[in-house]
Amino acid sequence: MAGAIASRMSFSSLKRKQPKTFTVRIITMDAEMEFNCEVKWKGKDLFDLVCRTLGLRETWFFGLQYTIKDTVAWLKMDKKVLDHDVPTEEPVTFHFLAKFYPENAEEELVQEITQHLFFLQVKKQILDEKIYCPPEASVLLASYAVQAKYGDYDPTVHQRGFLAQEELLPKRVINLYQMTPEMWEERITAWYAEHRGRARDEAEMEYLKIAQDLEMYGVNYFAIRNKKGTELLLGVDALGLHIYDPENRLTPKISFPWNEIRNISYSDKEFTIKPLDKKIDVFKFNSSKLRVNKLILQLCIGNHDLFMRRRKADSLEVQQMKAQAREEKARKQMERQRLAREKQMREEAERTRDELERRLLQLKEEATMANEALMRSEETADLLAEKAQITEEEAKLLAQKAAEAEQEMQRIKATAIRTEEEKRLMEQKVLEAEMLALKMAEESERRAKEADQLKQDLQEARESERRAKQKLLEITSKSSYTQPMNSGMTALPADLPSFNLISESLSFDFKDTDMKRLSMEIEKEKVEYMEKSKHLQEQLNELKTEIEALKLKERETALDILHNENADRGNSKHNTIKKLTLQSTKSRVAFFEEL
Repeated sequence: MAGAIASRMSFSSLKRKQPKTFTVRIITMDAEMEFNCEVKWKGKDLFDLVCRTLGLRETWFFGLQYTIKDTVAWLKMDKKVLDHDVPTEEPVTFHFLAKFYPENAEEELVQEITQHLFFLQVKKQILDEKIYCPPEASVLLASYAVQAKYGDYDPTVHQRGFLAQEELLPKRVINLYQMTPEMWEERITAWYAEHRGRARDEAEMEYLKIAQDLEMYGVNYFAIRNKKGTELLLGVDALGLHIYDPENRLTPKISFPWNEIRNISYSDKEFTIKPLDKKIDVFKFNSSKLRVNKLILQLCIGNHDLFMRRRKADSLEVQQMKAQAREEKARKQMERQRLAREKQMREEAERTRDELERRLLQLKEEATMANEALMRSEETADLLAEKAQITEEEAKLLAQKAAEAEQEMQRIKATAIRTEEEKRLMEQKVLEAEMLALKMAEESERRAKEADQLKQDLQEARESERRAKQKLLEITSKSSYTQPMNSGMTALPADLPSFNLISESLSFDFKDTDMKRLSMEIEKEKVEYMEKSKHLQEQLNELKTEIEALKLKERETALDILHNENADRGNSKHNTIKKLTLQSTKSRVAFFEEL
């Protein structure tokens, strides 16, 4: 009895010790995952679990996003997951997204997984038109997206229509021009073919380097009002705070870099910004909801921290990650070079094999033609021999007839009739006989010459026959020599001895010389990039000019018109912000309050 009671007590205590869990679904840009989370878990516990699962170390850019009452919110790291205003139905869903954007993607994004997640997110924002992208740049970005997905362009594989099911351009761009899907694909493919040799991570980084110069890249917009009640937009991004006209999200009216801001706070719906210069009065604005103020503050704090971190020496962790990334880049570059060499050798071997096969086929055709020529020569020789024999017989017959005519003439002369008439007739017959004999002699001589000519033709035919046999013998010997070569070359692509030698000679021990060479290659790449950028801008202008005639002006959006005006003035994202910040902070604060 006591044992049963003790057993029940241990079971109930074990039951109490088991933690309660709930199911969480995490949606990334290219996957979905589910986890069983303990009720006591905080946001950081779940976030760290997701990052470990993804193999992500650059965690400071990302967060777990959810939506509550049509407002975007981010999971707080120090607060329990279930203490947030998340839906109670399981699985509880969060989106794993980039919360903060780098100033320079190439310098700041170290891990390949980080670059990939940013690429997917920015691409979706451009396609969903949350980031405005001009048409010509859209085509270029699409070509890099195709390179990242399909690898190098191969005209035998990537034939017309292979992009038919791909979403590559914003619908706004497609609707703006009188162009068929085939015409868009042709222009995308033309650029895609130029990206040959770029790996997926390189193509994605090129995409981000172009996208980060777009005016709306990385900007979070919020509706606000200043003291006068003027409706404005607040933009929060990696560089600072920007104030926009609600009708123009491309060009800010005022900008405040993070290094000019000392403190940010809010009370209810009122937001207070304290400039670094204490002599300058604070400026305030109102947002629509308290929940929005919380989100603004989160984004300001995170962006400000990253802004300051970029301007300090890298932490030991970041230095280690960058060193590993450099080594990995060097290793991949050497691996790509090795694969390129192997591919080149394989292609050369295949070309050699194809050439030998073609040559063998040509020799076979020549042998067949020589054999046919030999047969024709033999037939011709037989015919000529037969004709010569007939001619000889005809010549003999004609000679015999000529002799008989001569005998007849002699007989006629001997038996001439005495009378004049008979004599005359006889003379006439003699004359005719003489003419006939002369003609017979000429014919006999002609036939004899023809017989000689036929004999000579027969001699030449036999000589041709001899040469044809000799050529056939030579071709046969060549074919027997070529065949083993061809069979050997056919096996080359499968097992080239030189491949193994190359593989054995490669070493991934990164010494100082390797790193120096890599540094030199990086410098070379920078120079090449500047040249490519110039060439790229020329190509963009060419494409813009080319498709301008197909534009439907009446379908231009307000952002299209604003972008074109900025382009005509030579204004870009960075020089606009630079111009705005040349004014004093005090004058900008005053301007904001007077808007």
